[in-house]
Amino acid sequence: MEGDSIMTTLLSGRDAYKDELAKLAETEQRIICLEADLGGKNHPFQIRHPKRFVNLGIAELAGVDIAAGLAEAGYVPFISTFAAFAALRASESVKLSMGYMAKNVKLVAPYGGVSGGWFGTTHHALEDIAVIQSFQNIRIACPHGEEETRRVIREAAASSEPYYIRLSRNDAFDSMPRSSDISCKDLLVEEREKDFRARLCLISVGEQATELCKTLTEEYEDVAHAHACYIDSQSLKAYVEPLKALADRFLVVEEHRATGGTASYLALLMPEHSVYSHDSGEQWPTYGGTHAEVLADLGFGLEPLREQIVSLLGGPNGI
Repeated sequence: MEGDSIMTTLLSGRDAYKDELAKLAETEQRIICLEADLGGKNHPFQIRHPKRFVNLGIAELAGVDIAAGLAEAGYVPFISTFAAFAALRASESVKLSMGYMAKNVKLVAPYGGVSGGWFGTTHHALEDIAVIQSFQNIRIACPHGEEETRRVIREAAASSEPYYIRLSRNDAFDSMPRSSDISCKDLLVEEREKDFRARLCLISVGEQATELCKTLTEEYEDVAHAHACYIDSQSLKAYVEPLKALADRFLVVEEHRATGGTASYLALLMPEHSVYSHDSGEQWPTYGGTHAEVLADLGFGLEPLREQIVSLLGGPNGI
């Protein structure tokens, strides 16, 4: 009826990936979708393009090599598996095929961080960014929300560069607004007053981190928020000058270990600035629970981040 609004349901990052790739394949015949036994029932790509969909089974290392061969033949292969298996089990093939030989492979890695929850330590990935970051030539994207995920998939499909795209499991969020003419490679800064210079700038990486930063930036008027979707070395180098214009001190919020995380690389790029990290700590994620419960057990969340921000601002009296 006239005047009625159409309700739409937000998709999780991994579901947005499947749907967007299936849409892109309507006009781009070179796109091939490979799954390592993770596609699930009613995969949109399999339904719409069955001749270009292959379930390789539990064969992550071989899958990346197969994708590299398809890329050499002129195709644009997207291969998806758990982040833990993509970055660790298949690391040799990722290093050689995607890093060293720079084959046009798009490695899509859902279940990033501890988003697998009850799946346990074997299926968690708190080291994947450190591993992939050490292999040069690979773009690394950690999109936030459905729309940004869709945009990253489109950017990856249009690029000849290798990609590692880290997604969560079932979380669904509204992406931060971004102009249609601005690439997801560009740093996205929440608006403040003109010439505003923050006492502290939060840098969010990934979905949970971005949601936390959005919430806490509203609480502290002296705190800025910059969302980094791409975190490969090339992108981080491009962020340095825009970040310096925002603040002198930075707190990177990332569902990852501190070792090899984004904060450690930015600290090397900005030695004259203070770069801190809110991360998942050093303990193994042995707690069985939901995504949120496992994060809480690791000390990653709203209250711990709030306490860290207050401490960096000089305590309650310094705010």
